[in-house]
Amino acid sequence: MDIKERISAFTQLGSQILANNKTPEAHEFWDEIGEAHIKNPWFTPEFCEYAIKSIAKHWLTEQSLNQWVQVYPASAFNPKNQKKIGIVMAGNVPFVGFHDILSILIAGHKLVAKISSKDAGLTQSLVKLILTIEPRFISSITITENRLEDFDAIIATGSDNTSRYFDYYFGKYPNIIRKNRHSIAILSGNETAEQFKALANDIFTYFGLGCRNVSKILVPENYDFTPLIDEFLVFKEFINHHKYANNYEYYRAIFLMNQVEHLDSGFALLKPDEALGSPVGVIYYQHYANLNDANEYIYQHREQLQCVVSSDISIQNSIDFGQTQNPQLTDYADGIDTIKFLADL
Repeated sequence: MDIKERISAFTQLGSQILANNKTPEAHEFWDEIGEAHIKNPWFTPEFCEYAIKSIAKHWLTEQSLNQWVQVYPASAFNPKNQKKIGIVMAGNVPFVGFHDILSILIAGHKLVAKISSKDAGLTQSLVKLILTIEPRFISSITITENRLEDFDAIIATGSDNTSRYFDYYFGKYPNIIRKNRHSIAILSGNETAEQFKALANDIFTYFGLGCRNVSKILVPENYDFTPLIDEFLVFKEFINHHKYANNYEYYRAIFLMNQVEHLDSGFALLKPDEALGSPVGVIYYQHYANLNDANEYIYQHREQLQCVVSSDISIQNSIDFGQTQNPQLTDYADGIDTIKFLADL
């Protein structure tokens, strides 16, 4: 297949997803989405559907795919020696590894993917749907739950701890090894209710489990959290999700018993803390003196940050409220260009 044929296949995939096309193959795919929460309670039907439709809307269109590939030389998508690219996939949010799958197949290489035990069948069902659209991909896709074997390069996503394991086992191969990343928001005190609603989506979509979820907010001194907490209440039904509720109640009990300063919205806790990554059900916050201090904070933590959310144009490399869960094709994880990596092999 040439690049035009590959783009056409993924464009058709996007169209089927957005149309909820009830062909027998697509029907099976939507059944898997509806049942994923049985295998992984965090993968609710609503969040699975949100994830795949966001992918289809923002990535799997002819315009988006063509704009993406035009950034690179044609040789990036016509490799002289087709490589087998191993992927160790994360399983924290639905379809979290799809960008790597798309990058490898669009670039004309072969995919050897080790799926997470938390994947809940989503990757396999999506691959089945891709193959019904373009059967010629079958020779380029291998999905396994076992140890990766027979590959030329590796893309591995995990925590800071697992990255050391990845370095040990995969260090001799060309690699992208991703570590923990977190996202933050910088509030000025002048935000509107609509911006707070958008920030709530940045925080609570996927229960806050993704690296693009805002886990910490920086606020001015003497900040009034009441308007912000009021808008959080759109997600108050999370308290009825047993795994989320268990986390919230556990940390609430810990904070109360240890007399830890915190604010309680009734389903989420806000706690002053200098750390970046907060537990499920908890949002950390920290005060800053001025925007120069906020920018300095971003610079000092740049290797740990995935997204910075703010409406202030003076905040470095920031995106607007409500955009963290709708990345573009060029928003590479950890800022590492996957297509360039593949082209340089």
